[in-house]
Amino acid sequence: MASYAKDPRCTAMAEALAPLLRRNCPEGAGGFGGSYQVNDEEAVVGWGGMIRAAMRKAARQLGWKVTTIGMVGARHGTMVVVQDVREVPEEHQAVLNDAMNGRMRAAQSVGRAGPGPCPARLGGLDDSEGVKSVSGSGLVRAG
Repeated sequence: MASYAKDPRCTAMAEALAPLLRRNCPEGAGGFGGSYQVNDEEAVVGWGGMIRAAMRKAARQLGWKVTTIGMVGARHGTMVVVQDVREVPEEHQAVLNDAMNGRMRAAQSVGRAGPGPCPARLGGLDDSEGVKSVSGSGLVRAG
C-alpha cells in the first residue's frame, strides 16, 4: 500500500477530520473513547487508502492510540473506522461507560421496533435490495 502520510491532500484531509473526531468523543470523558466512521459509496478507486491515512493521522493528532477497521473498494464503496483504544483513566471511566451503554440502548431500540420498513441503511442493504424489515433477531429478507 502506498504511503500517503506526507501527501498534502492527506494532511489537509486530516486537519479537516480532527475536529470531527474530537466532537465524537463522549462529553465529559476527557477526550477518551472516541471513534469515527466514514462510508463512501461513490469512492474513487485509490482514495480509500488516502481516507484511511488521513483518519489515522487526525486521530494521532488528538493523542489517540488508534485501531483501524475498514474495507476499501468493497461492494458498496469504502468504509473506514478509527477508534481510540487508549487505557481510560478511572476518573473518566464512569462517563465513558454511560456513553457506551447509551449507544447500545439506542441500537437495541431499533431492533425492538418490530417488523416494518427498514429505518436506515444497514450494512449497505436497503428495501430495494431485498431487505423487508428489521426485527429483534436481525434482518428479515423479503420473499
